[in-house]
Amino acid sequence: MPEFDLLIVGGGPGGYVAAIRAAARGLRVALVDKERPGGVCLNWGCIPTKAMLRSAEVLQTVRAAADFGIRADNVGFDFTAVRARKDAVVTDLTTGVAGLLKANGVTVVEGHARFIGPTTVEVFAAGGSPVFDGGPRYAAAPIGEPTRTIEAADVIIATGSVPALLPVPGADLPGVITSDGAFGLTEVPERLVVIGGSAVGAEWASLFATFGAAVTVVEMQERLVPLEDEEIGNALGRSFGKQGITVLTGSTVTGVTQAGAALQVAVEGPQPRTLDADVVLVGVGRRPNTADLDLEKAGIATDERGFIPVDDRLRTTVEHVHAIGDVTGKALLAHVASHQGLTAADVIAGHPARIDYTVIPAATFTHPEIASVGLTEDAARAAGHEVITASFPFAALGRAKSCGDTEGFCKIVAGARHQEVLGVHIIGPSASDLITEGALAISLEATLDELADTIHAHPTLGEIGMEAALTGLGLPVHIPPPRKR
Repeated sequence: MPEFDLLIVGGGPGGYVAAIRAAARGLRVALVDKERPGGVCLNWGCIPTKAMLRSAEVLQTVRAAADFGIRADNVGFDFTAVRARKDAVVTDLTTGVAGLLKANGVTVVEGHARFIGPTTVEVFAAGGSPVFDGGPRYAAAPIGEPTRTIEAADVIIATGSVPALLPVPGADLPGVITSDGAFGLTEVPERLVVIGGSAVGAEWASLFATFGAAVTVVEMQERLVPLEDEEIGNALGRSFGKQGITVLTGSTVTGVTQAGAALQVAVEGPQPRTLDADVVLVGVGRRPNTADLDLEKAGIATDERGFIPVDDRLRTTVEHVHAIGDVTGKALLAHVASHQGLTAADVIAGHPARIDYTVIPAATFTHPEIASVGLTEDAARAAGHEVITASFPFAALGRAKSCGDTEGFCKIVAGARHQEVLGVHIIGPSASDLITEGALAISLEATLDELADTIHAHPTLGEIGMEAALTGLGLPVHIPPPRKR
């Protein structure tokens, strides 16, 4: 009999959640990870960036203190203290996760796992010491002889993803960094070029611009955050312009060269140019983290991009081998990884669980924030829906007015015949918190009538969904009525 019922490789938001759920189901669980618990999300992504973005938000608020009748002279910031606060937040959360794993009886093994069979791995020491303030976290390969062999009845691969590299000359120059490397910056660069205007690039652009960097974003598509609804991307572009961020859309970087102490970034597009930068931050996507796992020894196939295909029960093509999180390529979001982890653990424990990717909320923590769920207007039309759309501005919302944060709007995409909610798209204050109502509405097949008839607390930012629904019904209260034809 194997030592464990379940072996999980990777302790990120998919792996550690799967471990806790499986242990709660009564399984004997081992988890192998070469870093602190929490994976990219807690150590290198969601949490540390949001901690730093919160510092930037506080700085913005204090700078505008006079607008609220508050005197705050000589406002400044200490970037070292900003980074220290980020580290403290990360340490608290990763320590908490380690405690939860222990409390649930999960055996945690530190090291790098390599498969020697479908459900058996050898564990090696990781190449180098962990570095949690940016830069390479480990050498590419495990080192030395295996320290332990682990066999289990079932395996979950939850090794996540790493930043994609820029395939142009000069991408390996000093000063060209990924989102991981951004955490290693000990001071704010004077001139920053961000390559990629999706969520990762847009967040770093917003953060460093607030701290005083001259930021230019280069995005290949025709607008920022191109996966979002067109109106949302256009609105973020306008907002960035007001904040002094230069946005070059429909443009690509063809190379980076060293010019003395500076970097020069060659940009092709409607207005070809060369940009001078002190730091170039590459945020062009992520790739699966499967290096040195020896997946082939387990018979585990990957697709042409390197991701591991799975079915709706998170099973790979190899019996008793499952995969969750970014490594599956389904949706590279921490909350999706966690949900996949719960589903996979339940499946392995004998429960008839399946995952449905129909309703996945997403958030981008720029200022203003962006959040969305469901279909964009273009996607809804492309899918054959006849749609109606309705928007309501934060500027007409009492709570937003009183908070002094009125930029943005909520847009609802609904079916024209039954008025069912197909998509909700928000740009503005607390968008990431507000989007949950939209996700629930789509999950429950709610209509505009049902949103509008639900009593919302006043004055709150949450009223914006109700107000947008009323507008979609042609019955707005707090904005002028539509013109009669």
